[in-house]
Amino acid sequence: MSKRRIVTVCCLVVAACVAVPASAQQPLPGERIAAGISAAGTDVSGLTVDEAAARIQGVHGERLERGLVTVQAADITWRLKSVDAGVGFDALTSAKRALYAGRTAAGQPVDVPLAVTFTASAVDRFVARINKRLRRPARDSRLKISLRRVRVTHSARGRAIDVKALTAQVSAALTEPRIMRVLKVKLISVKPKVTAGKLRSSATTVITIQQSTFTLRLFKHLKVVKRYKVAVGLPDYPTPRGHFAIQSKQVNPVWSVPNSPWAGELAGGTVSGGSAQNPLKARWMGVSGSVGIHGTGMEYTVGTRASHGCIRMRVNDVIALYKRVPLGTPVLIG
Repeated sequence: MSKRRIVTVCCLVVAACVAVPASAQQPLPGERIAAGISAAGTDVSGLTVDEAAARIQGVHGERLERGLVTVQAADITWRLKSVDAGVGFDALTSAKRALYAGRTAAGQPVDVPLAVTFTASAVDRFVARINKRLRRPARDSRLKISLRRVRVTHSARGRAIDVKALTAQVSAALTEPRIMRVLKVKLISVKPKVTAGKLRSSATTVITIQQSTFTLRLFKHLKVVKRYKVAVGLPDYPTPRGHFAIQSKQVNPVWSVPNSPWAGELAGGTVSGGSAQNPLKARWMGVSGSVGIHGTGMEYTVGTRASHGCIRMRVNDVIALYKRVPLGTPVLIG
């Protein structure tokens, strides 16, 4: 069953609408509406309920039952017909409201609202269609990392509308005949959460590792400040490719030996930091799982495919890099 709404807002000149007990709300034979009473601006004073209903229907019926509401924004126009919104107008009930209001008005002028219903879901769908067409999410700046270059994309403002306010405006226009039925929607500018300037200031450090040239590049504020030669994984133990980040940092790291045949009798064990048997020399910067950047005692392997997945560096180089790389630093391996 369609959900319907009834407008209950009273447009009062002086006195408020006062509830009347149900037993007293039946029009008396020949009873006429008190002076100074109107319905949606239409004077019905001195009329019987039937006469008032006929007048109200004649003045407002066509507009309410067969009219339309127009919404305009960004050079686009949308129209919602009363019939498509399920508008129902009850002139007799509206006249009775005027009669009951006059009984308690004590000579004061009162303007009562009309008895109008509409299908709320139809209005919601109409506004949703407008919102879908007009809404444009803000675009945040993003960090674009390639092996040789780091750049920041431009941000862009978006736009939105106040859906709740527009729904209320359309609802009121369908049910109150004196309201202007051409609605102008205000477009709201939406700021991006991340601007280029903000991203440039926060993305201070980036590392890229180009396996084909065995090159590690250190970027600071989007510019290459240092290049290092490295060793990468053997064909049978390749270094993973993709986007990562520095997850951990250690000085003279302990080696948790993989439980793999290549590790021999050390497989599954641990080797203390600084030990001659520990291949992780001087510094460790974890990238993904058991893969990281570390110093090597076999510096002759730098510039070759020699590791079991890690990125090897000369000891002096890894110590220098370690100082300049905070946790969370983006790492692209390609």
